[in-house]
Amino acid sequence: MPASPNPAHLRRWRLILGEAAESVCRGAGCELDAEAQAMDAAMSWLYGRDPDLAQRGVMERGQGGREASALTTPEWINEVHRLFPQETIERLERDAIERFGIDDVITNLEVLGRVQPNETLLKAVLRTKHLMNPEVLAMARQLVDAVIRQLMASLAKELRQAFAGVLDRRRHTRLKFARNLDFRRTIQDNLRRFDPLSRKMVVERLHFFSRNQRHIQPWQVILLVDQSASMLASVIHSAVTAACLSGLPGIRTHLVAFDTAVVDLTNDAADPVELLMKVQLGGGTDIQQAVAYASELIEHPARSIVVLISDFYEGASETLLLNRVRALTAQKTRVLGLAALDSEARPCHDREMAARLAAAGAEVGAMTPGNLAAWLAETIRA
Repeated sequence: MPASPNPAHLRRWRLILGEAAESVCRGAGCELDAEAQAMDAAMSWLYGRDPDLAQRGVMERGQGGREASALTTPEWINEVHRLFPQETIERLERDAIERFGIDDVITNLEVLGRVQPNETLLKAVLRTKHLMNPEVLAMARQLVDAVIRQLMASLAKELRQAFAGVLDRRRHTRLKFARNLDFRRTIQDNLRRFDPLSRKMVVERLHFFSRNQRHIQPWQVILLVDQSASMLASVIHSAVTAACLSGLPGIRTHLVAFDTAVVDLTNDAADPVELLMKVQLGGGTDIQQAVAYASELIEHPARSIVVLISDFYEGASETLLLNRVRALTAQKTRVLGLAALDSEARPCHDREMAARLAAAGAEVGAMTPGNLAAWLAETIRA
C-alpha cells in the first residue's frame, strides 16, 4: 500500500497554496493548528492584495483573505516577527514595501521600532522621508545609520585588502595580520610540539610576512552619481564608497550628485547618513553637465579618475556628453562608466549610449563596491 502523506507536509502545502486550498484539505489531515492559522492570516493580509488572485478567480476582488481585516500594519509586523524565521521576515517586509507599496511599514513610528534594518527598508525610507513627521524621521534616521554601518564595515574590509601592499616573502614583521601569516615557517617552528596521538600541534609562535607599501602619488577620484529614482541602490552604495575612500591616504575623493542640476556633496562624504538624508531623488538627467563639472575639479589629469554612475539615459545633449568624455580620456584621465554600483551589480541602462561612451574612451560596466575598490587600486598602482 502507498505510504500515507505526511500531515506536516500537507499543512505546509496548505500554507503555500493559501485559502483556495482549504476545501481540499478538510478531512485530509492538513487542517491548520492555531499557529499555522496565524501564519496563514499574516500571509493572506499581505498577498491577498495581489490583483492576479481575483483575475484567476481564486479570491473575489477586494477580499483580503481570512481575518485580513483584523490586522493593522503594526499588528502584522508583530505577528510576522513572532511566527517566521529571519529570512522569511525580510522577504515579507520587502514584498510589503516594494511589491504592494505599504508605505506605513516605514512611516509608522510603532512599525519602525520593530522592523529589522536592511537595505530594502533603507531604500524605502529614502523614497518616503518627505512623508514622515519629525518623530518618525528621527527613528528612520537610526535605521539608516544601522544599515549604513553594516555596509561600511563590509566595504572597509574589501578596501583594505584591495589597497594593501604586495606580500614580501623575503621579509617578516612583528605586525600580526591573518592574511600575512607565513604558514610554512610557523609549522616548521612548532613541529616539535606536535602530538601524534591527538594529531594536534600547539602553536606558541606565529610568523608573518611583511608587505611592500609602495609610495602612491596623490590621486583624485570623482564620483558622479545620477540621483534619478531608478538609481537609488547606486546612490546608497556611492555614498558608502565615498566615505570609505575618503579615509584612504593619497586619495582625494569628490562626491557629486546630479539630475538636471549638479550638487557637490564632497563636504558631506564623511557622513553618508547625513548625505543620504539630503538626497532628492527623481527629476531629469543632464549627464554632460555633471561631466563638465568633474572636468573643472581635475588638477592632475593623468592622476585623476572620473567614475560616472548612471543609467546613461541622457536628457540633454548626447553629442556634448561624448565630446566631454573624449576630452577627458585624451588628457589621460581614466573614465569609468557604471550602469550599476550595488551588491547585485544588475545594470538597467541605455545600452546604445553605453557603447558610444566606450567608443569615446570610457570603460563601461556594472560593479559591486568591492569590485570598484579593486579596479581603483589596480588603476592607481599601474
